[in-house]
Amino acid sequence: MDIKQGAKTSLAQADLVVNYYLQDLTDAELLARPLPDCNHIAWQLGHLISAERMMLEKLAPGKTEPLPEGFEAAHNKETAKIDDASKFRSKDEYLKLAAGVRAQTLSLLEAMSAEDFDRPLENAMPGVKVAGDLFFFISMHWLMHSGQWAIVRRSLGRPPLF
Repeated sequence: MDIKQGAKTSLAQADLVVNYYLQDLTDAELLARPLPDCNHIAWQLGHLISAERMMLEKLAPGKTEPLPEGFEAAHNKETAKIDDASKFRSKDEYLKLAAGVRAQTLSLLEAMSAEDFDRPLENAMPGVKVAGDLFFFISMHWLMHSGQWAIVRRSLGRPPLF
């Protein structure tokens, strides 16, 4: 397995976990918080989608499609405390946007040469020094947040999935 296939596998595994955790949650349940000062899943989904696109822009400026107007602003640090469902999107909308950004991630990944993976990236994310690091960081970022969703699921009476 080469680095390109490794990155694809890492992204696919993250998607598998994310989709398992979200599969039976309702839109209303996306607003459940594991603890009072923790972010709810709806906000986290918007954050993850926005962050993935932002990372892609650091890799290939101007090569990604913009998110809907106001989307990034609706999922910034200041909006993390909001519980008003009208300020967030449905699960289906988040999943559609996530799939669109992920398709762009995979397209950029596919277009990379072996040498491109070693291209330095400055100010991308902590621990991301070269272009290849970015794809693994994206996977880890989704997995880190989705780990919090296991607690939400259990608090909602859902059985463990893994």
